[in-house]
Amino acid sequence: MSKPLNIVVCGSLVPDPLQTLEPVQTPQGPGLKNEQMLPSVLDPWAACALYEAAALAKTRPGSKVTLAALGPKAKLQQLMMTVAQKVPLELLAVNAPAGGFTDAKETAAELAKAIKAMPAAPDFVFGGCSSASRDAGVTLQFVAEQLGITEFFNAVDELKVADDDSFTVKERIEGGKYLSSTCKGFPAAIGWATGNLPEPPNNPQTGMMNMRGVMPALMKAPAANVGTGGIAWEKAEVPAAKRDTVVKKDMPVDEIAKEIVEWIKE
Repeated sequence: MSKPLNIVVCGSLVPDPLQTLEPVQTPQGPGLKNEQMLPSVLDPWAACALYEAAALAKTRPGSKVTLAALGPKAKLQQLMMTVAQKVPLELLAVNAPAGGFTDAKETAAELAKAIKAMPAAPDFVFGGCSSASRDAGVTLQFVAEQLGITEFFNAVDELKVADDDSFTVKERIEGGKYLSSTCKGFPAAIGWATGNLPEPPNNPQTGMMNMRGVMPALMKAPAANVGTGGIAWEKAEVPAAKRDTVVKKDMPVDEIAKEIVEWIKE
């Protein structure tokens, strides 16, 4: 009989991308205008990782999914009101600043520290291959390295685990192709792309069961000081939009291409 899996998903909140995000300078460094007032959502790539983790856990009875989230405690509580209704999970919270300017290495160090303190080491560490906030693309790999996990796969769309604990992953590579890799056992870190699963519907009963553990987890969330690392930010602003429109009829393709090249050069 296959053993239960211990899956940790690293993911946190990001400002709702449908809102207007305007960078400003603050005494603590760069940030977003009215950041505390902006509604937050679970990072889209981390959400895909969470849904894949829940689907995998269903295939092995007794498996556990833990969401390791770093962010302000009050905002994490609001976020979990929605996320907790999606899939059965436990919350591992770290009370720290979270935003587009926070340092990936410092973030990873705090997440790894929290994961190391868990009673059992994870079989899989999931996360997004990218992020709508701190899109350095290295946070999950930093976490894996500090946990001593050497098997790391990024931009994964498919994971199949066999009864003997071997598993096969499909990673996106150039040319719209996949690289298929097989490992004999755990642990491994998986950076998910979009995967193959739709967003689960809200289930209030799942939400109520999850919140019994979420609230205590938030109350005892350790505080951490995550900053911008050694980077000195002088200025942050939204790129100026520029649009030049020219309407011409019956123009040869070669001339269109030539005009586009000349426009880019300017």
